[in-house]
Amino acid sequence: MEHLKELIRAIPDFPTQGILFRDVTPLLRDAGALREVVHLLAERYRDAGVDAVAGIESRGFIFGAPLAVELGVGFVPIRKLGKLPAEKIRREYSLEYGVNVLEMHADAVRPGERVLLVDDLLATGGTARAGAELLRELGAEVMAVAFLIELEFLQGRAALDGLDVYAMLKY
Repeated sequence: MEHLKELIRAIPDFPTQGILFRDVTPLLRDAGALREVVHLLAERYRDAGVDAVAGIESRGFIFGAPLAVELGVGFVPIRKLGKLPAEKIRREYSLEYGVNVLEMHADAVRPGERVLLVDDLLATGGTARAGAELLRELGAEVMAVAFLIELEFLQGRAALDGLDVYAMLKY
């Protein structure tokens, strides 16, 4: 996994002073690395009984949509405030540098569906927790949460207590 870590750029003081941002765009630019990430995630969840993959805007879309295709299931977008046109539900959550809102269409999942939630990075866990709460509100089972990166020092797993959490790369 070190070869994948080498493709992730560290940018200090972004988006605010004191934050060390992990930029995945160099990894996304490398077709082989992107293919490998999607393949490894698919292999991990291929036999897990996933009914749908949900991705959190925006980088969760980048990994979640091709993962859904690879698994042969549909993709559910979880969006930032004001981006969805139909009836929706919403959750406010805290970031390490502010507050935001996630929304999901009210008909995006069905009760009992087993959903794999995907995002690029686990920091404090607030974003993923909000996504999981939206899915559960509609009756879905969040069978796992998968990330490319985990910032372990922020202890985001604590916010996802009770969920199966996987992170490919840890810092």
